[in-house]
Order: sequence, then structure tokens, then C-alpha cells
Amino acid sequence: MQFTPFCLMLPCLRVSPDQSQFFRYDSISLRCDSELNTTHWKIKRNTTEGGVRSCSFGWGFTSDSTCQIGKTYPTDTGMYWCQSGDGKTSNVVNITITGSAVVLRCKNETQSSDQKFNFYKDGRSISSSSTGEMTIHRVSKSDEGLYMCSISGGGQSASSWLFVEASPTASRWCSFPRLLYCLVVGAPYLLSTILLGLIYRDRKRAAQNAADRRRINGVVMEKVI
Repeated sequence: MQFTPFCLMLPCLRVSPDQSQFFRYDSISLRCDSELNTTHWKIKRNTTEGGVRSCSFGWGFTSDSTCQIGKTYPTDTGMYWCQSGDGKTSNVVNITITGSAVVLRCKNETQSSDQKFNFYKDGRSISSSSTGEMTIHRVSKSDEGLYMCSISGGGQSASSWLFVEASPTASRWCSFPRLLYCLVVGAPYLLSTILLGLIYRDRKRAAQNAADRRRINGVVMEKVI
């Protein structure tokens, strides 16, 4: 399904792949299409953290009249458009970057064809599988927790903490008259983010330093991010 609009005489921002939602670490190519000279057009964006900036100024890099984002992050969420030197603008494309997928794999040192694998989060059963894998798509903050797996007749793995970094909220266009309002609205979010970061700092360090492979009774659970 085509996402970007069909352009005639008007300048148009095209996104490749042709979609508005991407996963973390995806690659994006942006191009300005115009019947006029495309060299006079710059690709700009407005994001929560970076504000309004042109490509190659703190984000992306220019190559052959296109703007390339090699690896996307949630901070790349925002509004993108083309703008000429005299202030003319193209269509605006809202791009959202969501969390990537996480695969949990449960293994046993003694393989058997009739084994059943069960996955738990915070002590509650959440999934069962005959392949030993469970995929969490579009990981969000609600997926954070303590995970473990068990195998029928084969014991259970040790618990492993899955830490999910909170993504920034979708950006809003803050014109100069609304700048103070945006700052006031955003201040509580910024303070709460800092507070959460301090609370989970030690837990995150401990989780990162701990081995992802834990063994109890020969059962291993791996995290593949």
C-alpha cells in the first residue's frame, strides 16, 4: 500500500520504504520530488528532543539528493518535510519509531522431540511452545519484567530481567508563540523520565552485567534482541 502521496507539480517528500511506522534499527531513505530543481530543497524534521533541524545537522546524512537514516531510534519519531530556500514546504510525513522485537529461547541440554516449553513473566504463565521460542513483537515499557522458562519433565531456567528503555512521546509542532506552553507541558515528562532513570539505574546495570544465559537443572533461557 502506497503511503506517500502522488505528486504532480507540487514538491513532495517520499519515504522509502513507503510507510510511516518503523522498528528500532530500521533504515530510512528520504527524498524530495519536485518538477523544479531538487537541489534547492532541504529535508527537515521536528522531533521532541532535537527540535527543527535539517538533514546532516545532528541527524541523518545526505547522499545523492537523498537523506539517509542508517539506524532509527525512538528519538527519530517526529514530523518530516521538504523546504525550499524561499520558505516553500512540501507535504508533512509523521514518522514513528517503535521498539524492536525480542525472542526468548528455552533450551535443554538433553534434547527430546516431545518436550513442551512454558514461559513466565513475573511468576505468571504467559505462553507455551513446542519449538522453545517466544517472540515479543513491538516491545514496549509494559513488557519489562522478570522472565523465566520451564520444560516439561526438565526443570526450569533462572529468572532474567528484561529492561525496556522508555520511548519519548510523539513530537508536537511547537511554533514560537506556543514554545512556553510546550516547555511547561513537557517539564513533568522530563522530570519523571529522569526520576525513573535514577530508580532503574542500578537494576539496569545489574541486568546488563549478568549473563543472559542462566542454568538451573540444565535448562537455559536466552534473550535475542
